[in-house]
Order: sequence, then structure tokens, then C-alpha cells
Amino acid sequence: MKIVFFGTPDFAVPTLEKLISSHHNVIAVVTQPDKPVGRNGKVVFSPVKQLALKHNIKVLQYEKIRRDGVTELKNLNADVFVTAAYGQILSKEILEASKHGVFNVHGSLLPKYRGAAPIQWAVINGEKTTGITILKSDVGMDDGDIILKRPVEILPNETAGELFDRLKVVGAECLIEALTMLENGTITYTPQNHNEATVCKMLKKEMSKIDFNKTSKEVKNLVLGLNPWPICEINAIEGRFKVYRAEVVEQQKVENLKLNNNAKNGEVVVSSPKQGLIVKCADGFVELTEMQAENGKVMPTKNLLNGKHIACGQILNEN
Repeated sequence: MKIVFFGTPDFAVPTLEKLISSHHNVIAVVTQPDKPVGRNGKVVFSPVKQLALKHNIKVLQYEKIRRDGVTELKNLNADVFVTAAYGQILSKEILEASKHGVFNVHGSLLPKYRGAAPIQWAVINGEKTTGITILKSDVGMDDGDIILKRPVEILPNETAGELFDRLKVVGAECLIEALTMLENGTITYTPQNHNEATVCKMLKKEMSKIDFNKTSKEVKNLVLGLNPWPICEINAIEGRFKVYRAEVVEQQKVENLKLNNNAKNGEVVVSSPKQGLIVKCADGFVELTEMQAENGKVMPTKNLLNGKHIACGQILNEN
């Protein structure tokens, strides 16, 4: 089949790779416009564009696809459009510009977690399972008919970035499976139950400040869910630190270390290279296990505390 692929970040790369290595014909790739990155403003191509150019595939980029892309996309006469984290909303005209419409690779088990950052929010909310949904896109946000779903277990201490890397591979496999069903005439389209739908919002930098008035599990999940972006932070007397990983302190360890249950939320109760950094939360304690000092490297917190002193008794993120 003749396919036009829409995608931009790393999440979309395995799907495009699978399509290129399959018997299908990727006749064009649509990706977001090139943007300057970093202090020097160097223009960097998206991961999808880099892969397309490597394979000599035509690349299309639109500032506003709904305004600029309709005629050109229609003229490609594609059998199906495939989207995976493209980054712009497609109009009804574009959704109908190919023979079989648009197949979308989405990083959740729809109808839960429609919208932006579904993988991160599944981790932040402490879900045990997430997955991939292949759907036929409609004009609403991730509300089209479902073609197939594949559940994926979220591992106990998995960051959003690690889960992201696993799901993008599963997404590629599922998309090929959906296209095979389309070719074989065995495909079915199942409407979503909109009453069960949840919508997740975009991540913002302001979310990175840890609120220790929450439970230890909520703090841990936030830390893991905001890794690799925007990364949680703590403000201490000694400076600002980024927090990449955290663990709930189990009751046995609380008893062994004789931790003070009467400490204030956000209070540092343990800080040493041997025992790490432990902070009081609403229901117990959380250990911040991987951190980064300003202008430093990411490292296990116990190693960081060999060179950086963080005083016990202070309240983190008080200001």
C-alpha cells in the first residue's frame, strides 16, 4: 500500500522504520518544521525527518497543515495516512484525503488518557498497566474508532522515558498488524465508549517542584513520570537539585532507621552517603535516590552526598 507517514519525535521512529522495511511503500513523510535548538540557535531536523532523508523519502513540512497541506496531500493519492506523535491536529479534509483515512498510533489504552503526554500521566497517576491503541482518527481528539489495543505492564520503578522506549516499539508492531488486517479485509472498527474517556493535559515546567504534602507514593510517581522532562526539583538551603528517581521508604526501613514520624512534610530526616536522602511526606517517607546538583552530573544520591552536604532538619521546597 502507498502510505504517507506523519510523525516528529523519537516515539514515531520505530513505526517509520517498520514501514520502510515492510512491503509497503512510504511515498512521503510529514513532520514538524525545523526549529533552532540550544543557545547557539542551531537548526536541528526532527528524528523522523533524519530517518526519511536517510532513505531518500520525500519530506513535507507545514507551519499550519490545515491551511497549507490539504491540496498537496490529496494529490499524493495515498491508500492510508499513518500518524504517530505528529504534533498538529488534522482537519476533516486531511482525514479524508486518503483512501482508507488516517491510522493513529496512540500511547495509551483508549478511551483512557486521550490527548498529550499519555505515557507520562499513566506513570504519574500510578497506573499498573498502559498500552498502545491503533485507532482510525476522527475530528475529535483521540476519539476515533479502535482497530486494536495491546496492554503493556508498567514496571514498579520505571520512568516515563523507559516506558516510552518500550511502547514506541510495541506501537510499531501494532501498526503493521493493523495494516495487515486492512489488506486482508479482516479489519474491524470499534467505537469508543466516550463515557469512560479521560483527557490528560500537557506537561509544564511548573509541575517539576515536588509537593511533599502528598503521599510518598505520589511523590515517587511524579518523579518517575517527569523523567526525562521536565524533571522534578528540590530547593534546599545548599542550592537547587534535580531529582531523577525516588522510592517509597518501606515500614521496615522506617523502623530500622528510627525515622521521626512527627517530622514536618518536606523535612530532611536522613542525609548521608551511607543512608541516602530521606524526606518526610504526608503518609511516611520517600528516598530521593538519583539526583543532580547544579552544573553537576546525574548520579546516585548517596554518591552525590559524598561531595554535597544537604542538612537534616530543613524543609525542602518551602519557598
